[in-house]
Amino acid sequence: MRNIRLKVAYDGTNYHGFQRQIKTAGPTIQGTLEDVWQRLVDEKVTLAMAGRTDAGVHASGQIVNFETEARIPEDKISKAFNSLLPKDIRILLAENVPFDFNARWSAVWKRYDYQIDNRRIPDVFKRLYTWHIPVPLNISNMQAAANFLEGRHNFKTFAAAGGDSKTFERTLYRCQVRFDQDLIRVTCVGDGFLYHMVRIIVGTLVDVGRGRISPEEIPDIIKSQERRRARLIASAHGLFLTHVNYTEESPFEVFPDLNSK
Repeated sequence: MRNIRLKVAYDGTNYHGFQRQIKTAGPTIQGTLEDVWQRLVDEKVTLAMAGRTDAGVHASGQIVNFETEARIPEDKISKAFNSLLPKDIRILLAENVPFDFNARWSAVWKRYDYQIDNRRIPDVFKRLYTWHIPVPLNISNMQAAANFLEGRHNFKTFAAAGGDSKTFERTLYRCQVRFDQDLIRVTCVGDGFLYHMVRIIVGTLVDVGRGRISPEEIPDIIKSQERRRARLIASAHGLFLTHVNYTEESPFEVFPDLNSK
């Protein structure tokens, strides 16, 4: 037996999320990967994933692992997978890892990036990868609000119903808002994320940018632990799972861009 870790990139547009669903729900990333492996080596496996991304969410650094008896060489796995995978899913790296490695439970921190198209008329070439907000947003207020979200908090306010988390305390190492040529990027780096947490954070920051919420209200919204205080959920297709880290390296060492606000 071997434990194989894969780094996966995918365009989530045509998929019903990452996690395997019943066939009638539509294709999923997990189901597609498992089906391809079975075609390659005639073996059924079950993937563990770092993050259960929703329908329409993308990834440039999703991590999965699975145990296998197949003898396909480590350096041939990526090429074999990619030869049969659809073009919107690619295996970027495959490697043998110890049996105690689990893509979800071994993760130390994750980075998500969210893109907002803030043009009056949307960019047609970015429509599948951004959330279009046609009204001007106050970036300074959004960043001020993001600063209040950093640190260790009970993020129950920012968790949608339907998640399987037993506790709501998480550490957000960085919540960053940057603006460049009508594209706003919200970056969230933390030790774990609740169901729809990043999308709810982005929705709340957009409400701040619109003037519906003041930055100074954020601490009270967090403290309330009331879901109704952060109602807006950003569209799925603007969200990217960028990186999952399994060492004690600081996010600020791995991504120098996080050092600027």
